Amino acid sequence: MSEEKGASNNERLLNAAREDHADLLEEILEEDDVDINYKDGLGNTALHYAVQRGSENVIEKILECEGCDVDLQNRVDGATPLHLACQLEDDDARATMIWHLLEAGANMRIKDKHGSIAEDLLPGDDEDNKKLFRDYQATNAIAADDIAEDSDGEPGSGSDED
Repeated sequence: MSEEKGASNNERLLNAAREDHADLLEEILEEDDVDINYKDGLGNTALHYAVQRGSENVIEKILECEGCDVDLQNRVDGATPLHLACQLEDDDARATMIWHLLEAGANMRIKDKHGSIAEDLLPGDDEDNKKLFRDYQATNAIAADDIAEDSDGEPGSGSDED
């Protein structure tokens, strides 16, 4: 008599994200043997599936997890969750997913296998999200400029005084 092995917690995690089942996802995340960045055969994570589904409750729970990598690329197109978010047909879901990912620090400069950054995949008339990308790019540029360097090129106070 052979015992059938059930789905692992990682597989259950992906399924909960695919099915927009926030309560089940939360229950699975309480287990010790769950990898929030677990990839299936296509290279998709729970975050990829939550974004594709446009599930705000699920994406919020995933992004709260320590160690969640928002920039993992899948094997099919080399798409990050941000690439997928930009391709959502529903305007509200697209805006919500993009906002959450940018807030979580998603890298806007990653190119997929076709050489496209996520912003390239936005519909041509999506001015609100194009502005959101510009705002985050400006914020990131300002944050990088805030790092002062000493005259010897080492980070520091920016003062030449000894």
